[in-house]
Parts: sequence; structure tokens; C-alpha cells
Amino acid sequence: MLKVEHIGIAVKELSTAVPLFEKLLNSPCYKTETVESEKVNTAFFRKSETKIELLESTSAEGVIARFIDKKGEGLHHIAFEVQDIKAEMKRLQSEGFVLLNEEPKKGADNKLVCFLHPKGTNGVLIELCQERS
Repeated sequence: MLKVEHIGIAVKELSTAVPLFEKLLNSPCYKTETVESEKVNTAFFRKSETKIELLESTSAEGVIARFIDKKGEGLHHIAFEVQDIKAEMKRLQSEGFVLLNEEPKKGADNKLVCFLHPKGTNGVLIELCQERS
């Protein structure tokens, strides 16, 4: 793993969360994007090397809506940048980690992504991400 790529935060509404984080970080949201396959709207912030991704569900059945129903708004995942996502997935699987998807899938911000089951990572959802070429 190369570095923490971003921290994902589940929010009920981007319309209220974006202005709040703009004030908190003293930085504008630089990008918004919808990921239809995941039923999520995203908003990105950058402070130096650190990126924050806000996640809003577009559907009551979406993974973010279900997360908020169970745990409330807050930290959803930590994403790590990797150089070769398929090799890293294979390595982690051989170490006993459970992957939530068998193949990398398209994520926000021009990334290929894969998630690790939080039961094997002390309750923290981990995302692997690699820039798409």
C-alpha cells in the first residue's frame, strides 16, 4: 500500500454536509460525482495530501443508507492507494482477508476499487484503490 488515498464519511445529505465541511476544512469541495452502480453521490475535499470523500445514498436500499440506518452518519471507510490492485487483492486474500468483491470495480474519482470485509480488519471498512488508466 502506498498511502491513505482518502477517508470516506457517510452523510445523510450532501446539501448540508458540503457547506459544513467547506467551513470546517476552510477549503471548497473540488469535485462531485454520482456512482450509479453503488447508488451514491460523492463530494471530494483536499487538504494538502489528504482527501475526504463525503458519501450520500441515492436510494433507501443503497449501502450508504443502510450504513447510516445501522450506525448513523460518520466514518465509513479508509481508502489506501495501491499500485497494482489485482496483485494486492491476491496478496491480502492469501493473508486471510475477505474481499467484498472478487474483481476490482469502477469507483468514484477515476479509481478501480475493492473493499475488505470489516470483520477481518477490526471493524474498519478498508478500500483499496488504483487510478484507472
